[in-house]
Amino acid sequence: MPQPDISGNAPDFQADPYSFYAALRARGPVHRIAASSDAYEPAWIVVGHEEARQALTHPGLAKDWRERLPDVPHTAANLNMLESDPPQHTRLRRLVAREFTARRVEALRPRVREVTDGLLDAMAARPQRSADLVQALAFPLPMTVICELLGVPGLDRERFGHWSKAVVSPPSGAPDTAAHRQLSLYLAELVEAKAQEPGQDLLSALIRTRDEDGDSLSPDELIGMAFLLLIAGHETTVNLICNGVRALLAHPAQLAALRADPDGLLDGAVEEMLRHEGPVQNATYRHAREDVEIGTTLIPAGSTVLVSLAAADRDPARYADPDTFDIRRAPQGHLAFGHGLHFCLGAPLARLEGRTALRGLLERFPTLAEDPGAGPPAWVRGSLMRGVTRLPVRW
Repeated sequence: MPQPDISGNAPDFQADPYSFYAALRARGPVHRIAASSDAYEPAWIVVGHEEARQALTHPGLAKDWRERLPDVPHTAANLNMLESDPPQHTRLRRLVAREFTARRVEALRPRVREVTDGLLDAMAARPQRSADLVQALAFPLPMTVICELLGVPGLDRERFGHWSKAVVSPPSGAPDTAAHRQLSLYLAELVEAKAQEPGQDLLSALIRTRDEDGDSLSPDELIGMAFLLLIAGHETTVNLICNGVRALLAHPAQLAALRADPDGLLDGAVEEMLRHEGPVQNATYRHAREDVEIGTTLIPAGSTVLVSLAAADRDPARYADPDTFDIRRAPQGHLAFGHGLHFCLGAPLARLEGRTALRGLLERFPTLAEDPGAGPPAWVRGSLMRGVTRLPVRW
């Protein structure tokens, strides 16, 4: 049997990767695959839920790709938690966790609601009673919040958005080194400006922070942290909001139930959205430092491993009738934000923004519907993220 291609650029895969993953999973939880570039061969994909949890926490699977590809150029943007392993990952996460606290996130709740209300007001004022939900709400909400949290409200969002898309969904499937380089230079200027004029924001706090041993983030590590927080701080939430809205509009009975009881059902509905069609389709690549056994499959040392969060969260061994969208389901244990050491630090903020945006839409636009003349969905390219680049709606 030929090795499956999960580059994500084939139209049928973009439209429905879940059927593809289900067919793979029916043959077993771990498979050899065709990678997106020669640099990642040989490659394997994990599609079972229990096996995904195992892979996400296996110490033999490393995230720092520079170990395996030392000759590939990298920039300061790559010096972030997502692309590091213990003890460096432990050190970086400890330093940022000192400042990116639950209290800081909770303090954002009024501002998240204020930004959401302003964007919904602008939507309601549109005489044509239609909009692209990505541009009207799903992108500007998390981008505004993360920029204000970091203390960079003057961020050039058009340029940053272009670079961000090139990083998370490069057309070729391989990393866009030019976008990484441009982002690193841009963020270096932001970090330097913040160091010269610090404030009470998160980036200023990260510049100042010291642990008990006097350790602190280096200038390049600050660039890497800003890179990760800015990109992860908006890309995932854009897709959470849009995927959630698409799921509700495609399931009128579920939408009606949520409208009737938002207090009782909204939190669970957001978790089901994350499970059913989460914003991150596959975790970023890991590589096997040694022979690694996942399930009953031996993955040889030197292999690249892709953990499919989308496939794992529709594993019938974990969830009954997993392809059904059910806001009353108890989807505890889903992997939409990862698992283990690399569990998403920004998950509480993403949940806060998602709940606020979805509740506001339900309250303000009782006749919200997808625009029937918009044509087929425009999917985010590649196999990393799951979402659409535009979502035309009307009310």
